[in-house]
Amino acid sequence: MLCDDCKKRPAVVHLTKMVNNEKYEKNLCEQCAKETGEAQIAFQPKYSIHNLLAGLLNFEPGTGAALTKNQGVMPVCDNCGMSYTEFSRSGRLGCAMCYTHFSQQLEPLLRRVQGGTQHAGKVPGRTGGTLMLKNKIQQLRQDLQKYVSNEEFEKAALVRDEIKQLEKDLNEKGGE
Repeated sequence: MLCDDCKKRPAVVHLTKMVNNEKYEKNLCEQCAKETGEAQIAFQPKYSIHNLLAGLLNFEPGTGAALTKNQGVMPVCDNCGMSYTEFSRSGRLGCAMCYTHFSQQLEPLLRRVQGGTQHAGKVPGRTGGTLMLKNKIQQLRQDLQKYVSNEEFEKAALVRDEIKQLEKDLNEKGGE
């Protein structure tokens, strides 16, 4: 794609602007972008990610108020000595033990940012097949126990057969 201004060099800066619900796109080469000043506008962030994260870290859920030093002693990690205030400024924990020491402050933050505190992401494709089979077998074993305790033996037999088939598939993949 060539530059929209000079029509000679390849475009390396691609700008999109929304004005009154109308989309304007402009593709510029590096030289034209520098000359028009569009590159400086394009690469200057209007908002600091650090300030955004710091705002999230200092916010106490439910109250709508920021945490202050008057609300009690701010915790400090016994392992690395990092305070919660330092963490809120940098956005980085000092060591693995910080998760334990700051758990009361981190749990609401993680719930707000990620929607929960349990990992619910995707499983890598290469190892995911066997892991998914193992999880399915574990769930079926729980179902089997439930059916046996409720004396639903026909359902239990079907689940038992499904477990055997999945275990066979797992052994064929070399998952155990």
